[in-house]
Amino acid sequence: MANTVYNFCAGPATLPKPALEQARDELLSYQGTGMSVMEISHRSKWAADIIAEAEENIRTLLGVPSGYTVLFLHGGATLQFSMVPMNLLGGAGKHAEYIITGSWGVKAQKEAAKEGEARVIWSGKDDNYVRTPKPAEAAVSPDAAYVHFTSNETIQGVEFFAEPETGDVPLVCDASSDFLARPVPVERYGVLYAGAQKNVGPAGAAVVIIRDDLIGKAPEGLPSLLDYKVMAENKSLYNTPPMFTIYMIMLSTRWALKDIGGLKAMEERNRKKANMLYDAIDGSGGFYKGHAEAAFRSIMNVTWRLPSEDLEAQFLKEADAAGLLQLKGHRSVGGLRASIYNAMPVEGVEALRDFMTEFQRKNG
Repeated sequence: MANTVYNFCAGPATLPKPALEQARDELLSYQGTGMSVMEISHRSKWAADIIAEAEENIRTLLGVPSGYTVLFLHGGATLQFSMVPMNLLGGAGKHAEYIITGSWGVKAQKEAAKEGEARVIWSGKDDNYVRTPKPAEAAVSPDAAYVHFTSNETIQGVEFFAEPETGDVPLVCDASSDFLARPVPVERYGVLYAGAQKNVGPAGAAVVIIRDDLIGKAPEGLPSLLDYKVMAENKSLYNTPPMFTIYMIMLSTRWALKDIGGLKAMEERNRKKANMLYDAIDGSGGFYKGHAEAAFRSIMNVTWRLPSEDLEAQFLKEADAAGLLQLKGHRSVGGLRASIYNAMPVEGVEALRDFMTEFQRKNG
């Protein structure tokens, strides 16, 4: 095994080294308390300060306008597949609409259909999920309760770079895989949510940014932990939240602000990393073949195939020995996948690019 290891896992994913180092230094005693963050009361001032900074960092990075609430909730993005329709589908005759560009959109729509009518208004399934729709292809009904899309499909490596047009219908987004990867106009969204374990922290929480007028629409009888209104009124503290995850979100967003310099600088960094790998794929003469169409290729999850599954297995074995880990594609699609989220250093992507070039030289 190489001395330097780069983790390209789609999640749980690489975390910023400065955040990990501070967490290590404070693991046994947070701010001199003699207690770990995992031991302090969630009702303490220390916990309140952690949540407050994590929220403020997110608001600053994204430019979250007034009239939006930031929540830290249990269950990751998968629970939001259910919470969104539970809270927003209230009312007789209401339906939701879903734009499906990959596997996670499929899962979100299936969960929503358990709560009410969830219409698919566009799906890329017939083309094997290689692109996002053109504006005219996803016609939105003005009476829909909301329109849901997945901004970045982790498995297929397809990303939206502009929001779907939905008129006055609230736009809901699962942004798990590209959350804080680039600036986005939050004011275009009704709900923007993300699981923590890809770009901002370890598993255990979802960040939910919700427009205030969409809070309080849940039907009577909804369990308290699933009601945005209850969670908002209690400032994410209705019950014991995943404090260590929120603490790591605080440290990771602090890194994004202070070390990287905000989301414009983050986007430049992320595009530089992605372009290295796409250039290696496009310049391989067909030895490497990318999955997504060029205009829709993710800057977070680079997916590709080799000429044979035997070569893919060899690639993975040799990459692992070189310290380039977790490059196997999702079990549902196979191939190779490099997840190069915010915290993946440029040096890691350079190492993978150079490995790809050498592997092709030896085997092409």
